[in-house]
Amino acid sequence: MKNIKPYSGFEQGPIRPPSEANSLLIRVTRNCPWNRCTFCGLYKNKKFSLRPVDHVLKDIDYIRQYIEEIKGGEKKSGQRDQMAYYAATNWVRNGMRSIFLQDSNSLIMKPEDLITILQYIRECFPEVERITSYARSHTISRISDPHLISMAAAGLNRIHIGMESSSDKVLALIKKGTDKATQIRAGQKVKRAGIELSEYFMPGLGGKEFSREHALETADALNRINADFIRFRTLAIPDMVELYQDCSSGKFEPIGDKAVAEEILLFIESLNGITSTLKSDHILNLFQEVDGTLPEDRDKITGVIKRFLTLEPEEQMLYQIGRRSGLFSRLEDLNEPNLRKYAERNFKDFNVTAENIDAIVAEFMKRFI
Repeated sequence: MKNIKPYSGFEQGPIRPPSEANSLLIRVTRNCPWNRCTFCGLYKNKKFSLRPVDHVLKDIDYIRQYIEEIKGGEKKSGQRDQMAYYAATNWVRNGMRSIFLQDSNSLIMKPEDLITILQYIRECFPEVERITSYARSHTISRISDPHLISMAAAGLNRIHIGMESSSDKVLALIKKGTDKATQIRAGQKVKRAGIELSEYFMPGLGGKEFSREHALETADALNRINADFIRFRTLAIPDMVELYQDCSSGKFEPIGDKAVAEEILLFIESLNGITSTLKSDHILNLFQEVDGTLPEDRDKITGVIKRFLTLEPEEQMLYQIGRRSGLFSRLEDLNEPNLRKYAERNFKDFNVTAENIDAIVAEFMKRFI
């Protein structure tokens, strides 16, 4: 039997989806069990481990204790777990409506253990509206339908899956460790269990060679799944990831914002027969207003991209600089005089030209990783 380290206090991992900004973060696993994707450097050189169930339950006990103190307006004597107290305070401030289970693939733990944690969360915080987690499609495909249904009954009501692409060629290139068929099977299993599903699409991940296939194959997979949410996470390539070395060697040729916009347009226009909500809720995305529910909002969503593609080249580049420097949040910001003035200043300071715009944008995007 392996030696289990004693409980050392409340833990939180390094990441959560933007949609979980107001959630209480409960760490049930540490880091990533796969950890080979060439575009991701978040967990490199970090060992994956499962947290003992009783450690997770102690974390929950701390949160419950501190919430009782905060709501009661009294401070009990004794030493505090400062991280837990901060998490409890922040959660109370944000309304205590949702909980996110960390880290990258919480469903890899034994189903019975996860169900125990979920049930305890519901017992301690019955008012919580949503409990969510990241998971890999490969992991979900191996969980039985009855176990997924039991997780849903215990309170797990949303799963985030990093699909990224459903082109088998792209998935092999980025070492995703899954294939299109597995992604479809996993997504359909989540939906059958009655759990909300967020699937993530990564524009640009096919590079120049596979851009079209990346868009079409991913749209085809999502047409078969009908996820509740499709979320965009545009590719950025920091220096420390393996994909950066692939760029340097010529194995991978990235595409610029204009080609990414064309890829997104092709992707959305290829989504058919589904009722998914599209969300562009990340700073890396070129168009924050690509947001709406299919099929009724399709024209509104694609209209934004089409307007960008019909702009004069200098206006396109000005929008890119404004968006990538954090000044613009939507295309209409080009018409805001003050924002435009600062964007024009950045445009001039960086000596932006048609020849260097993609390189400048790539450097801007690294800052948000």
